[in-house]
Amino acid sequence: MTGGPRICPRLVCLGQIGAAHGVRGEVRLRSFTADPAAIATYGQLETEDGRVFAIESLRPVKDHFVVRLSGIADRDAAEQLANTKLYVPRERLPEPEEPDEFYHADLIGLAVIDRSGRQLGAIVAVHNFGAGDLIEVRPDRGGKTELLPFDTATVPTVDVAAGRIVVDPPAGRD
Repeated sequence: MTGGPRICPRLVCLGQIGAAHGVRGEVRLRSFTADPAAIATYGQLETEDGRVFAIESLRPVKDHFVVRLSGIADRDAAEQLANTKLYVPRERLPEPEEPDEFYHADLIGLAVIDRSGRQLGAIVAVHNFGAGDLIEVRPDRGGKTELLPFDTATVPTVDVAAGRIVVDPPAGRD
C-alpha cells in the first residue's frame, strides 16, 4: 500500500510524539499505556508509515516524557516526527486483567448481533472523541457505518472468544 497510513487492526497505539525538545533530537512523548513509563518496555515501536523506533532514553517531565528515539539525532529530524503515533503488534501486549477491559484491536472485526440473535454487522473501528468510546459498525445490509456508544447499556455482552458482541441499540437505531 502506498500513499497513505498503513494501520493494521492488530496494531495498538501506545503513544504519540509531540514537539521536538532541545537541539539533540529528543521529542516529547505522551504515553497511553496503563503505566505510562511502561511504553519503554514494549520494544520497537512502529509508525503508521512503517518506520520503526526504539526508545533509547525516557525521562518524565510534567504530564509527558522526553525521549530519545533511535535514529533521531538532531532537532530537524525530531521536528519531522511531531504528532506521529507509535504502535506495537497486539500480540506483544499482556491480556487485559479485568473481564470488562478490552483492547480496541480485539474488538475490530467482531460480529454485532442484537438481543434476539439477529446479525446486524461488524465492528470496523473504535473511536473516542472525548466523551467515551464509540464503536463503528458496518451494517450487513450495506449503507453507511453507524456509531454506537460502547457502554454496558448499549453493549451488554462482549464475547471476544466467540467473535461477537450483543447490542441493545438506543431507540430508533436498529
